[in-house]
Amino acid sequence: MVITAAHAPTTGRPRRQVTVLGATGSIGCNTLDLIGRQPGRFDVVALTAHRNVELLAAQARQHGARLAVIADPARYDDLKAALAGSSSEAAAGPAALLEAAARPADWVMAGIVGAAGLGPTLEAVRRGAVVALANKECLVCAGELLLHEVRTSGATLLPVDSEHNAIFQVFDFDRPDSVDRIILTASGGPFRCLDVTAMARVTPAQAVAHPNWDMGAKISVDSATMMNKGLELIEAFHLFPVRQDQIEILIHPQSVVHSLVGYVDGSVLAQLGAPDMRTPIAYALAWPARMETPAERLDLAKVGQLTFEPPDAKRFPALRLARAALETGGGAPTVLSAANEAAVAAFLAGRIGFLDIAGVVEEALGQLHGRPIRSLEDIETLDREARRVAGERCGTPAGDAD
Repeated sequence: MVITAAHAPTTGRPRRQVTVLGATGSIGCNTLDLIGRQPGRFDVVALTAHRNVELLAAQARQHGARLAVIADPARYDDLKAALAGSSSEAAAGPAALLEAAARPADWVMAGIVGAAGLGPTLEAVRRGAVVALANKECLVCAGELLLHEVRTSGATLLPVDSEHNAIFQVFDFDRPDSVDRIILTASGGPFRCLDVTAMARVTPAQAVAHPNWDMGAKISVDSATMMNKGLELIEAFHLFPVRQDQIEILIHPQSVVHSLVGYVDGSVLAQLGAPDMRTPIAYALAWPARMETPAERLDLAKVGQLTFEPPDAKRFPALRLARAALETGGGAPTVLSAANEAAVAAFLAGRIGFLDIAGVVEEALGQLHGRPIRSLEDIETLDREARRVAGERCGTPAGDAD
């Protein structure tokens, strides 16, 4: 279950054993930055990456990781050579990713982007680990399945997305009936003020240039389309005991108020901070305590003003699609996520326009709605089918839809 203050352990190991899945991405790098600033507090059990052998090997050497895994089997020899003479074991391929997640670490950062992170995350959950969840797709594609495994194993989920982490910090889990609504804030991305005509001409380079956050290309495009907020809405539905109609989205360009919780008495509690992912990562990494970070301290006088506005549903149809997928249930959120991944990849490759991304997703949802999800295999099958449908719509060569 998602941990509340009542379930927080009062004692723990002096040195926390950690594994970072997706170590070379922005979340993984920030996690290891924090670990490196706390010598003697953490032991690194395993690190994984997709293809970046050079950075993975450097991280493994720096942090003394016992195991380093590269997802691409073709890069195993390169990783083994890069780790020669070190104490780190090298491994590669999908099975090795699962093995890394199964290693006995107290705490696992689930930072692999996209549906590829689902299997390793489930592996960590099934052995009852504390899992810091930075992968939206795990809950989007497999929310009911993942939470069932959490309840069965006694694992702990700690949200790392800045919005869900903010809600986690101010949500009264002991009295959920006192909560009236939760409000996810969104920066609005780089195109918040563009009209539809200008948005149609957006280039991949413009879409990945987020005004506030330093993120990977896929997540940055999701922010620009606001699909990220749609995925976060579905994620919030699974993480917190609220109905869909109790989840609101509000554009907040300054990215200072990370999210809010409204209560039945009219009170609204918010978590604020500078836009630095090391803050929510540190909250999860040190939980139930807190740890120092190098994040800039918030100076509200310097910020000057905080502004808010409702999202424009016409310019950002991804929000409507996400709510529809959540309402449909079953495999619809899986289709939403997979088709979006394929469409974003096609946009970044120059095969479709920026405004086509939502259209591709909507078409896939129309073709593949209503399928039930009972297992990881069901999710994987539907994920492949959604990518195929989206790939055909994007003119993606066979085999490249993912």
